Amino acid sequence: MRIATWNVNSARQRLPRLLDWLQQRQPDVVCLQETKLTDDVFSDLFTEPLAALGYRFAHHGSGGFNGVALLSRVGLDDVERNFAGQPAYRDVVEARALSATCAGVRIHSLYVPNGREVGSDHYQYKLAWFDALAAAISGGPADVALCGDINVAPADIDVFDPAAYVGHTHVTAEERQRVAALGLIDVVRAHWPGRERLFSYWDYRAGMFHQDLGMRIDLVLASQQVANRVAAAWVDRAARKGKLPSDHAPVIMDLDEAPDGDIGPVVPPASNPRRIGSTKLPQSRTQ
Repeated sequence: MRIATWNVNSARQRLPRLLDWLQQRQPDVVCLQETKLTDDVFSDLFTEPLAALGYRFAHHGSGGFNGVALLSRVGLDDVERNFAGQPAYRDVVEARALSATCAGVRIHSLYVPNGREVGSDHYQYKLAWFDALAAAISGGPADVALCGDINVAPADIDVFDPAAYVGHTHVTAEERQRVAALGLIDVVRAHWPGRERLFSYWDYRAGMFHQDLGMRIDLVLASQQVANRVAAAWVDRAARKGKLPSDHAPVIMDLDEAPDGDIGPVVPPASNPRRIGSTKLPQSRTQ
């Protein structure tokens, strides 16, 4: 079973690319984040083309900067929007979490709050969101995978230059502790321990993608039972190329068998990465 996660940064803008990618990579389950659509609009745009490719779907969105979806051709049972105890931000429970059981695995599509600035109310919201998520999944089931834009680089190796991120969100000890406290296995890192320049997100600005100045914040976090089945785990960097891409690349986990072999960790690798040094970050992401 092939499971993928992709922050598409507007499902409407990415629709042709997404449909082409589904036909190319043939994932069985896809978690989407930042669809930026209401449920009705997502349904209007995607029902027919997804059905033609054999997918059922669930979507949770209200427009704006959030919105998550699950696509599956191996079952989509017990769909749940949000999770128990999910906190609100300024009295609004945002559309950031969606889960369902697909071929016996409980799969969550997650768009974790960005945090904006260290110490801000949004940063505290992010930490509380992680705490509530940990509590929600603590009771099982045993076969589970949290997939999505987690908005945390788990270690310094997961950013192009740790010095460039000092004082920023995504890399603080508090955020990293929250990811670790989920008690799950980061399948890409487990599959490729110690591998550098293994990124999933590159800012649109300042030529960050072409210089391979990125960070790894799109994760698949799996229980031991699921991780034991991993045959391949990789970042589909090809989907970040070309016209009108998302600023994120899909992350793919193959269970039991790997249709493309044990490829990776980044496909294809960057051809001319910039040497790590004095690069400054563009203006921070804020969603």
